[in-house]
Amino acid sequence: MNIIPTSIPDVLIIEPKVFGDERGFFFESFNSTLFNDAVGRDVQFVQDNHSRSVKNVLRGLHYQILHPQGKLVRAIHGEVFDVVVDIRKSSSTFGMYVGVELSAENKRMLWVPEGFAHGFLVLSDSAEIVYKATDYWFPKLERCILWSDSTIGIYWPGSNEPILSSKDKMGQCLVDVDLFK
Repeated sequence: MNIIPTSIPDVLIIEPKVFGDERGFFFESFNSTLFNDAVGRDVQFVQDNHSRSVKNVLRGLHYQILHPQGKLVRAIHGEVFDVVVDIRKSSSTFGMYVGVELSAENKRMLWVPEGFAHGFLVLSDSAEIVYKATDYWFPKLERCILWSDSTIGIYWPGSNEPILSSKDKMGQCLVDVDLFK
């Protein structure tokens, strides 16, 4: 497993070691010991999620208050531009974001620690992502930051007219949302 640091130290790109030949490929997509060593703490995942979306769908930027979720995200079909925003007020990287292309082809994973908002834009005709979460989903605790908040300044590749859910259209700017200490 290759660990790639990002501009936000707690956010990591993880590249698995892939064994391939003319028959196909094999890789270990998760190993608790190696993952915990990489992030420097014992992380327990309690839920796996699977999402399918069509081209130009943008989901996010989502997070949960009181029960924050760390997420280990990867694309198993297609390609997405995956984004995390640091929403920890006391952090030196508060309001900064990391954007990474995740695809079935590159097999990269992104570690999204607790205290971050998460979203993605589908770049291919369709895409499926799977992710492990460190806490359960509590709909009443979920919050959404507006994907186009100019104070964050995320560069989303491709379409300027993403397909959004009604919830994501109602996202709030960073200055108006509940944040982490």
